[in-house]
Formats: sequence, C-alpha cells, structure tokens
Amino acid sequence: MSSTMLVVGPELAAALVALAVVAAVVVRAGGLGHGRQVLVAAARAAIQLAAVSLLITAIVVSLWATAAFVVLMCAVAAVTSGRRITGRWDWWAGVPIAAGSMAVVAGLLSAGLVPMRGIAVIPVAGILIGGAMTATSLAGRRVLDELTARGGEVEAALALGLPARDAVLLVCRPVAGQALVPALDQTRTVGLVTLPGAFVGVLLGGASPLTAGITQLVVLVGLLAVEAVAVVLTVELVARGRLRPARAELLPFDLRAAGGGRRART
Repeated sequence: MSSTMLVVGPELAAALVALAVVAAVVVRAGGLGHGRQVLVAAARAAIQLAAVSLLITAIVVSLWATAAFVVLMCAVAAVTSGRRITGRWDWWAGVPIAAGSMAVVAGLLSAGLVPMRGIAVIPVAGILIGGAMTATSLAGRRVLDELTARGGEVEAALALGLPARDAVLLVCRPVAGQALVPALDQTRTVGLVTLPGAFVGVLLGGASPLTAGITQLVVLVGLLAVEAVAVVLTVELVARGRLRPARAELLPFDLRAAGGGRRART
C-alpha cells in the first residue's frame, strides 16, 4: 500500500495555487472581505510547513527541543487568538489555550497513552493546541460581539445591584457554548462524514484500522475536554476584564471594572 495520499510534483503545486486563488476570488466576489487574507494564509501555511518539514527530524530526537517547539506552538496560538479577539497581541489569550491543551497532554503522557517521544508528542500537542486556539478565538469573539449588542442588559443588571463580573457572565455564558459546536459536530459525525487526520495518519503509518480508530477517538475526546476548558476560561477572562477590545469605547461599559467588582462606566 502506498504511504502517501497525494502525488508530489509540479501538478500538486499548480493545484494548490489554483485552489488558493479560487478561494480568494470567491470570498472577494461574495463580499466577505477576506480575499487577500486567504492568499496570505495559504502562502504562510506553505512556508511554515516547509520549514517545519525541514526541522522536524532534528526536533523529534530531543525531548528538550520537543518541549521548546510545543511552547512555541502555544505562543503562536496565543498571539493568533489574542489578535482575533482583541485586535492586538494579548497574552491573556494564552491562558485558556495552555491550560486546556497542556493539562490533557500531561495527562496522556503520565497515563502512558502517548509515549514520551517527540514524534508522538508534537502531533498530539499540535492538534490539541490548535483546538484550544480555535475555541478560544470563537468564544472570545462571540462573547465580545454579544456584549457589544447587549450592553444595555449588562447596565440593567448593574443597576439592579449585580457585581460587574456577574452582570457580564449573565450575557456571556449562554452564547459562549457555541464555540464548542465544531468540535461536537466533528465528534458526532466521525467515521460517517469525515475521517480526521489522526486516523488517516496512523493508518498510513502502517497501523491497523482498529488502532487508528482508537487513536482518533482519544484525540477527539481530548479535544472536547481541551475546548471546554478553553471556552470556560475565555469567558471568565472576559468577565474579569482581562480580555477586552483594544478600543474600549467599542463597548457600552468598561470591562476593566469587572475585575474589581466595580460598576461600569455610565
């Protein structure tokens, strides 16, 4: 059986360029406003994957290099989510990402389910960090958008005597769970709609379908745990005024007041 899913060659490069251009054109024609970002993201992915492909052999043979690479992944994920949520580099976004993903990675390692080898740690950590980043970004953006639209309800809760944190949570919590929908849908439909990367990768690596299925199940359940932690912590950070828009005037009240339990500005 072939160990690759794609035929590597000039045709593959041409197909990648064509797909990126099509995506950018469709996004721009549809008025979604991210045409250039699609091309930039595709180019960055190509460069970054090429660099990692060259470095991965040296990284996986050393546990110290593996640990450093995992820290780098967390840092990049924190910067990405911070910019997506607040419009600036905000290291508070790294708290839910690291707390969720690293706790699960540590649990899998301590239980012996993932061997203490770079070739095993890096892909598992990368999947979990990526899931935590996505959940953090989705939850943070959804919560801040909701607070912008329903700031009057927060003000009303404050007027009734609720602490600022509780007033913010009253609006945030019902919508934050939407950030878990992609992970829930992926877990519910695995094997019926999609065959995720961990399953395919283990299968192509020569393992049995049963082993590949078990590996993918561990990853999916781990992702649910990671993303649940990330969403809860993201909401808490917003409620405490740690994660807030770079332009405070975008909200009808001051999130910084939430951390100290003070009333919002009027």
